[in-house]
Amino acid sequence: MSTIDFAEVSSVGWVFACTAAFLMGISKAGLKGLSIFNVTLMALAFGAKQSTGFIIPLLLVGDLFAVIYYNRHTKWNYIIKLLPWMIIGILIGAIVGKDLPEHQFKLAMVALILISLAIIVYWDRRKSKKVPTHWTFAGSTGIVAGISTMVGNLAGAFTNLFFLAIRLPKNEFVGTAAWLFLITNLFKLPFHLFVWKTISAETLVVNLKLLPAIFIGLFFGVKLVKMINEKQYRRFIIAVTIIGAIAILFR
Repeated sequence: MSTIDFAEVSSVGWVFACTAAFLMGISKAGLKGLSIFNVTLMALAFGAKQSTGFIIPLLLVGDLFAVIYYNRHTKWNYIIKLLPWMIIGILIGAIVGKDLPEHQFKLAMVALILISLAIIVYWDRRKSKKVPTHWTFAGSTGIVAGISTMVGNLAGAFTNLFFLAIRLPKNEFVGTAAWLFLITNLFKLPFHLFVWKTISAETLVVNLKLLPAIFIGLFFGVKLVKMINEKQYRRFIIAVTIIGAIAILFR
């Protein structure tokens, strides 16, 4: 059972929660890379551990919208490459999540993100059309993303790296990510319900109260994605991923 005492959450905490839900909607509508801010604000409002499960129903609402809206752009071959490895990572995270040395985990995660981004920026400057095809790239990215999404809902930075590296166009990027996260978030749900017990009837009631904020974010997100061209979208994802990687250290 959840240990969040919602009666003691401050007004500032509720502002953080509503802002997080709004940003979550924008992110799920296509402006990927904002998950670190959603997670951080929810952790400030309700506590780090409890908030990891608390936000799963909200994430699923955003995933369902994104799947319906962007389904025609989905590239299933890339989901098939990444998903099995993410499931392995989720299982690892579910088993050892409570015992992971948090500070070392953060440092390793940030280092991997920044090194990978540096490689992607280097490829862009060379105007190289070559993309990574070896199974070890999808495998290593998927496992780390799976662990990260189970422990802290932070898979976005790693899946962004994968989709950036294979040069998915904007709409295909969003549509493919939508299905990937719908499947993985559904897979995580039983662990949060029955193993970590971070979801309860009480948390679901609060999720319902935050639904208007996520719907507003989804509306604005769709509008913003249409206004951004392919080059600007790629630069936005890289910039937000860098900011998110650094922000992980201060969670």
